Formats: sequence, C-alpha cells, structure tokens
Amino acid sequence: MNNNLYKYILGIADNSLILGQRLGELCGHGPSLETDIACTNISLDLFGQVRSYYQYAVQVQGEGKTEDDIAMLRPERGYFNTLLVEQPNTDFAYIMTRQFLFDVYHYMFLLELKNSKDETLAAIANKSIKEVSYHLRFSTDWIIRLGDGTEESHKRMQNAVNSLWTYTDELFHQTEADKAMISQGIGVETANLKETYYNKVSEILEKATLLVPESKYFQKGGKQGIHTEHMGYLLADMQYMQRAFPNMEW
Repeated sequence: MNNNLYKYILGIADNSLILGQRLGELCGHGPSLETDIACTNISLDLFGQVRSYYQYAVQVQGEGKTEDDIAMLRPERGYFNTLLVEQPNTDFAYIMTRQFLFDVYHYMFLLELKNSKDETLAAIANKSIKEVSYHLRFSTDWIIRLGDGTEESHKRMQNAVNSLWTYTDELFHQTEADKAMISQGIGVETANLKETYYNKVSEILEKATLLVPESKYFQKGGKQGIHTEHMGYLLADMQYMQRAFPNMEW
C-alpha cells in the first residue's frame, strides 16, 4: 500500500466529512427554510465528494475494506481533518464564519488539485470545484450581510471571526504524507496558497466592516489526529448507526 497517498487522501476527505456532519446537524434548525435547505445541500455536496475520495482510498489501501469502514469505523486519532471544521455550531455567525474560512481554502486547493499527476484526485477536484464555488459564494454573501448588518449581527460575526481565526493556519500545515505527495507532483503545495488566502479573507472581512484579527497564535493538531474536545461528541453521533447496526451502507 502507498501509505503516504492513503493518508493524503484521508487528509483531504476528512475535512469534507466532518464539516458535512456539522452542517447536517442543522437540518431543520436553519434560521429560514431557504437557508436550512442551502446548508443541508452543502452538507450533501461534501458527503458526495467524500464518497469519491474514500472509494479511491479503499483501492489504495487494498485490504478489502469498504468506504463505510473508512468513513465510520476509525477511532478519533484516525481522522486527519483540521481543527477548524470540527468546531461546534455555536450560533449562525460561527457556522457561516467557519464555512467561509474553509471555503476560501477549499476552492483554492481544488483549483490546484485539478493539476495533480494523480488522475483520480484530479478528476475528483474537477468534479467538485463547481459545487465548492457555490459554497464560497453562499458563505461570502452571509459574511458581508451579517458583518455589515445590524449592531447585534456585527458583534456576533466579530466574535466568531476572533474565535475561529486561531484555526486557520493549520489549513496550510503539511504532514509528512503531504510533503511526500507534493514532491511527486500529486499533492498541492499549500504554502504557495497561504498569502493569497489571507489576502482574500481579509478583503471580504473588511468589506463586511469586520476587523481582521492580529493574533499570531494558531492552534493545530487535527492533521496529526489530535483533536479538540468537540470531536469525540461529533463522532459519537456520526458513528452511532454504523456501530449499533454493523454493515450498514451509505
């Protein structure tokens, strides 16, 4: 098995899986029917992308497991998503800020992954980019609308930005598997995306009359399998059906 490729695939897919699960928790709880449906559809988009990644991971692993095994039956330390996407749905400001901070990165990442020497990853990226383009427009519109909205919505958005900012730098952290894949022309050199990412995010935040945090303290660990306390509760919900009724399929 190409262990580096396997871990690289999981590193990409787990972000979408965990964020999709977080958005799925909102089904029936959105601030309006239209927004509720939009968030649920984004969740389904992410799960659809995840299936493609995990189906490929199963092939690379070659141990006879299924995509469901990889998605649902790993221990907490076996998930390699960034800490940002596992943060809870504190309120709608947190939900949209978390989505926006990830969407900007996700869109830039997929644009580069389309050029991967790995044809399967390139094909998944090419298929997913249109969906992620919509996700980015959706979250960007809400950032501007709420940031430049009422006094209350502005305050909540600024609180969300200040709280979630500390998780953004990890998006560009490279594991050993990442570095190996980059050296082979398969992975995306995320270091090249960092400056553009922060410029883009800052541009939108300023347009929303929100202050860009000056903090240089960032948290990381998720890409190494070390998560925040929120991850265990998320997995308990997500894995319940598969563990209670083994061999279920997506």
